[in-house]
Amino acid sequence: MFRKYGLIGILIILIVELNFLFKFQPFSNLYFPLIWIAYILVIDALVYKIKNRSLLMNDKKGFLFLALLSTLFWWVFEFINHYVGNWNYGNPEGATGLGLNIWKASLAFATVLPAIVETMHLLESLQTFKHIYYHQKYTITRSIIYLSITTGIISFALVFLLPSIAFPLIWLGFFLILDPINYLHGVPSILKHVEQGKWKFILLLGLAGLICGFFWEFWNYWATIKWYYHVPYVGFLKLFEMPLLGYLGYPPFALELYAMWHFMKSLHLPRKKKP
Repeated sequence: MFRKYGLIGILIILIVELNFLFKFQPFSNLYFPLIWIAYILVIDALVYKIKNRSLLMNDKKGFLFLALLSTLFWWVFEFINHYVGNWNYGNPEGATGLGLNIWKASLAFATVLPAIVETMHLLESLQTFKHIYYHQKYTITRSIIYLSITTGIISFALVFLLPSIAFPLIWLGFFLILDPINYLHGVPSILKHVEQGKWKFILLLGLAGLICGFFWEFWNYWATIKWYYHVPYVGFLKLFEMPLLGYLGYPPFALELYAMWHFMKSLHLPRKKKP
């Protein structure tokens, strides 16, 4: 059964799409949280229809935790962007919007991580990549762990020291640092999936990030208040406001959010030492 909140989500998306033309306020300036809450409702309803289980129906506390973490994580990225300057918010007339309203921005940021997680659950439910049988396992050594953490620390240093060159490392630094820590503590990590040969999971997570990235950019393109990019060297061949090469950042961004999410979850769990 397709849940009623999924139908409500479809209706909201249609209304917001129409309002891209009519620009009625305050809905026009609030398009991002409206359309992404609606997206989450639709995807969750589809997951429930397929699996008879979903985040909203079976783990409301977990969903709320995702939303709270999502807000926190994106404010961290906004802080980094204050120094790097890869994007800004405004409208074609130059008036600022989302970036100056902490509550409106926080509501919008709260949808980022849930959207990726819900999209991945839908991809899993549809058995995406079911014909991929690559299960090569790799041994995760202490050297790999230390190298990853060291590379992550250096990445962040380079982002602040050489932002015009090292800006893409924003979407890898947290992952390189936190995912090995998650692995050591026995909580879900990409390294554990690599160790177990579960490459399908990594592909699903990356694809979920890319799908959400496409819709972020698609809906942003038509918005009254939206973000604009200032990306050195690769700002050509745009698809919507995003340079085409920029879409390559969405799969690692999904991996990074996964690592940050499980690191925060692990802070509330008893630590397990790897034997």
